[in-house]
Amino acid sequence: MGVLYLVALGVALTGMALLDRRFALFFWRDGWRAAVTLLVGVVFFLVWDVVGIDVGIFFRGETSFMTGVQLAPELPLEEVFFLTLLCWLTMNLLSGARLALELVDERRSARSGGARAGSGGGAS
Repeated sequence: MGVLYLVALGVALTGMALLDRRFALFFWRDGWRAAVTLLVGVVFFLVWDVVGIDVGIFFRGETSFMTGVQLAPELPLEEVFFLTLLCWLTMNLLSGARLALELVDERRSARSGGARAGSGGGAS
């Protein structure tokens, strides 16, 4: 039971990878740029966590669902996986929203272009 949270994070990360691959959102669009972006995001939030722990804002929650492995005092192993999920989800959402807006714009342009072409003819 001590790995349940880590397994859940792994399942969620697998879902992120499948969505990313299916719609070419982040890693499947530009792998190198995605890797750098994800790494920078995770490192940023890890530093944020360490500073929060150092000043006494963040504490590790006690639960039987976690492995108990600590990377540093009050910093559980699962935090790295959670931050990876958080950053990847954010980038997938951003890329997905951008693709959806492009699709809407294309459909709107096709409709308005088709309407103009059809409305120009007429009686002599």
